[in-house]
Amino acid sequence: MSRAILSAELTELITAALEQVLVQQATLDRAYAKVFAGKRLAAIDQAAVTSHVGAVLRKLNLYAALAHINLPIVAGQLHYLFAAYLQANVLKSPTIKSLTDQVTFTQRLNLLQDNSALLDGCPAWLEALGHAQLADKWPAERAALAEEPTRFVRANLLKTDRERLAKRLAKEGVTTQTVRGVATALEITDRSALFRTDSYQDGWFEQQDAGSQLVADALDVQPGMRVIDACAGNGGKTLALAAHMQGKGRLLAMDVEQWKLDNLKKRAKRAGAHNIETRLIASSKTIKRIAMSADRLLLDVPCSGLGVLKRHPDTKWGDTAERLPVLAELQAHILSSYSRMLKVGGKMVYATCSIMPSENRQQVDKFLAEKPQFTLLKDETLWPSQQGFDGFYYALIARISE
Repeated sequence: MSRAILSAELTELITAALEQVLVQQATLDRAYAKVFAGKRLAAIDQAAVTSHVGAVLRKLNLYAALAHINLPIVAGQLHYLFAAYLQANVLKSPTIKSLTDQVTFTQRLNLLQDNSALLDGCPAWLEALGHAQLADKWPAERAALAEEPTRFVRANLLKTDRERLAKRLAKEGVTTQTVRGVATALEITDRSALFRTDSYQDGWFEQQDAGSQLVADALDVQPGMRVIDACAGNGGKTLALAAHMQGKGRLLAMDVEQWKLDNLKKRAKRAGAHNIETRLIASSKTIKRIAMSADRLLLDVPCSGLGVLKRHPDTKWGDTAERLPVLAELQAHILSSYSRMLKVGGKMVYATCSIMPSENRQQVDKFLAEKPQFTLLKDETLWPSQQGFDGFYYALIARISE
């Protein structure tokens, strides 16, 4: 954790971001955008804000319990919540008073030691779901998802390779190390402001979790193919696919939201990914027009995000539990409908950033039972407790007949 003593300015920024998320119900990304707007913070200060905000949110219920307040948090309770966080982590701020003397506070903390779910910042609904779906695997994953996320970047093969990128970043003051088993990944081992580097501005890398890079690799795209990323979003995996295609062939990025595709166009230009075409999915007719046309198809479907809680801890405290049935229906629909775009002999990847079987293998099994013209080649869950990456699932599926 950065800095044992937080300045008044940093304390104000941290609590402002927490208020945006916990009281105003903003997403974490939007909270940071608002809090940092118009400010020219040093890289170390911006990193400190995001580090502390993330740490509070990852174990929000623990700090609330230590402060003797209930969730959801209201504006008047933020001071007590943050005070509990500081005291639990032996941190200080000139504008935040301790809740009580350290002996009494330590006694409070000791009383909670038998509640492992609370110590890992796990809400009751997620604890029940994790045990129901993952059984003995769950405690290790729960603990891993409570850790601070590691930063990874993907070397853009259209402009460089991993070794050249590492050397250039080193000259810009960014320290890295290679990631075993992920050919394009570098782990960032300091708190440098990556997006301020010339390497980023020149399109030499994208910030992308190593697990996400493995999911894109699983599709096995080759130069000259016709490839469709049908749930492209802002295009992280789209750009990874484009790099593997080396500018040869056609890569169609599709989504139901135009603003995401607009962002993708900007990222593609910086990356030098000139073979990407974007297309809005306006209706089922959009899918029908390109039926059985893709050599490769990526379905990175909307999901609960329960594999990426390290990076998006606010997910635990929103409406995710209520959305799970809706997401399950949407996943099944996308898999059934969008798979029509894959040609016979082609391959597709169904992927989520969840580690829950109900969103993963169970969806795939149901699809295969209904669609005998497809067959499963392999599938894999990337476990946060094992690889240290974010949690992902992917299934590689082939179309064997019409």
